[in-house]
Amino acid sequence: MVNKTIIVSNRLPVKIVESNGEYLLSPSEGGLATGLGSVYKKGDNIWMGWPGIDVPEERQQEVTEKLAELNLIPVFLSPEEINLYYEGFSNEVLWPVFHYMVTYANFEQTYWDFYQIVNQKFKHTVIEHLNEGDTVWVHDYQLLLLPGLIREEQSHVTIGFFQHIPFPSYEIFRLIPWREDLVEGMFGADLLGFHTFDDVRHFLSAASRLTNAKISDNVVTFKERQIVVESFPMGIDEAKFESLVTEQAVVEQIASLKETMQDRKIVLTIDRLDYSKGILQRLQAYELLLQKHPEYIDDLSLYMIVVPSRDTVPQYKELRDQIDQLVGNINATYRTLNWLPVHYFYRSFPIEFLSALYATADVCLVTPMRDGMNLVSKEYVATRIDNTGVLILSEMAGASKELNDALIVNPNNIGDVMRAIVQALNMPVEEQITRMSVMRGIVKKFDIHLWVKNFMDKLEEVKQLQESLLTKFAVRVVREQMAKDYVAASERYIFLDYDGTLVGFNGDLEKTAPDEDLYQILETLTADPANRVIIISGRRNQTLEQWFGHMKLDLIAEHGAWQKRDQEEWKSLPLLTDQWKQDVRTVLDTYTDRTPGSFIEDKSYSLVWHYRKVEDGLGELRANEIINHLKVTVADKGLQMMPGNKVIEFKNIEVNKGKAALSWLYGNDPDFILALGDDHTDEDIFKALPPTAYTIKVGSNISAARNYLRNFMEVRELLKILSASTTQLK
Repeated sequence: MVNKTIIVSNRLPVKIVESNGEYLLSPSEGGLATGLGSVYKKGDNIWMGWPGIDVPEERQQEVTEKLAELNLIPVFLSPEEINLYYEGFSNEVLWPVFHYMVTYANFEQTYWDFYQIVNQKFKHTVIEHLNEGDTVWVHDYQLLLLPGLIREEQSHVTIGFFQHIPFPSYEIFRLIPWREDLVEGMFGADLLGFHTFDDVRHFLSAASRLTNAKISDNVVTFKERQIVVESFPMGIDEAKFESLVTEQAVVEQIASLKETMQDRKIVLTIDRLDYSKGILQRLQAYELLLQKHPEYIDDLSLYMIVVPSRDTVPQYKELRDQIDQLVGNINATYRTLNWLPVHYFYRSFPIEFLSALYATADVCLVTPMRDGMNLVSKEYVATRIDNTGVLILSEMAGASKELNDALIVNPNNIGDVMRAIVQALNMPVEEQITRMSVMRGIVKKFDIHLWVKNFMDKLEEVKQLQESLLTKFAVRVVREQMAKDYVAASERYIFLDYDGTLVGFNGDLEKTAPDEDLYQILETLTADPANRVIIISGRRNQTLEQWFGHMKLDLIAEHGAWQKRDQEEWKSLPLLTDQWKQDVRTVLDTYTDRTPGSFIEDKSYSLVWHYRKVEDGLGELRANEIINHLKVTVADKGLQMMPGNKVIEFKNIEVNKGKAALSWLYGNDPDFILALGDDHTDEDIFKALPPTAYTIKVGSNISAARNYLRNFMEVRELLKILSASTTQLK
């Protein structure tokens, strides 16, 4: 069976109207529909979403069949669901909070209830069509819970998620009562995409504070899965906008517009009706221009298109009334017999007319208060095939990170916006061409098709990364094979970490001494003359001597700084120094004083800062501060800084468990090698040993080790099984 891609979004890329009792379908022309057309129209690929109208139950089958011809799968929603999940939670909680308009947010419990219900409904539809090996790509803020819901049902499925609106800072996001559920829902994805790096940082910050996820750069480890968070600035169908402008219908519209404008300059703005778009502030900037620069009266016109949106909702209706009033005031104050300052259209236009406007406008004014990307700016740039024209762009739009040859403004500063309009109107053609040609190159290269390709390629790469790091649980089959190899071997080396591997963790270091059960296991292993058992630990050599000095064991202490073969004397690595300790200790003392529960352990060639008794969150915060504070010192003094399980260890760079293990193997060629460890430091052993060795990570399945076990009890069980296997043979 061929693997398919399932695209999931709130709305299907299709318009459905009922005419004379029949449903008529017409594909929508949105940028996303164009870009994803290359995905969902191929082979068995499908797109799922709400069809956009309320379809009575008895006619749902008919609509489903019509949509299937276009590779579309409907998720039918009732008027109540649309009202509470879409208009309610999505647009009265998430939209205002994510756009920093918190005063408009309405945290209704019923909104949240229906948001969960509808996300579950989408999940059922996805699961119905999901086969082994398929990829799911979920889109936007209406479906934040969906990746997690799918993951619960199908743990191995590949899931991508892309958010098309901004992600707010933690301080804003935490206002949502159900914030943890939303983040954990998003964690169901393998790859999380946003428009800008700022959004990525905001998400990682919120995720690290609201969950127990571990974050390293842009990789999140949550419930033993790795999730990559990346920015993918969305593009447009550049070729389409570039070719539109030369079509006969558009050429005629351009001529007609030029005739109407009679050599006046045109400033163009196009927006959907929304409080995040900064429409009122833009009008105020234009009004200020006419006040301060009367020379532009009768010489300049603002073409303002506002596409209708949700104008039955009180905030939107109020915004529309305010726009009407302000446009009316400006026109009443400044108009002349032959000139209207603002040409205002509250309606949508076909793409051909927009193309003519883009081609005619001397200045395009795009000043949202907050916008994920803003594709109008890119459409204007793509249409300017002669490289003239000036783009004025809000620094709050994602597009400003790419199109920095635009005039970048703060949309809250109407004086700044006004000055940018004056600068744009007076910009020499040579400068226009220089700026626009650079921006056109960017828009051409990073188009919608490259955006889709980059996302899908990265998703595949993430899946490979996960699989390469996903250590397999040491299940019965693996254990049986290990036991067979163990029995068949004539010489065996067994490397065992101590804390977290042979014993559990305890806040008090002294309470983790070996118990009778552990001594018995080690006695049995060392009684076999074919076995060489090496305990390789971060513990001090005095501690290991006290616990194991009486046994026939090899001991490696302080990660390799001290070594003892069988019953010989302890030896330290040559050329080690502890001269560096005073400088590091002074810094660690400062942090210990500020962190109740933390303490410093002084070993002969290393210092360890422990925070296993510190309250959750504070320990991690201090550990990061220490790492940042000491990284230069560590580099200068040739030290290693090893973050581990609730510890950070500082030691000489020569000290390394991997090197220590290899020195034990030097000149020997055992036919069975086993290494078990739970820590960051044990990864050095796993990487150093030959691929034939059995390497087992304890407590996590993300490791360079071949297999993993869940805890120290399972380690003990495995060691008992191995030693018993030779006894049974005898």
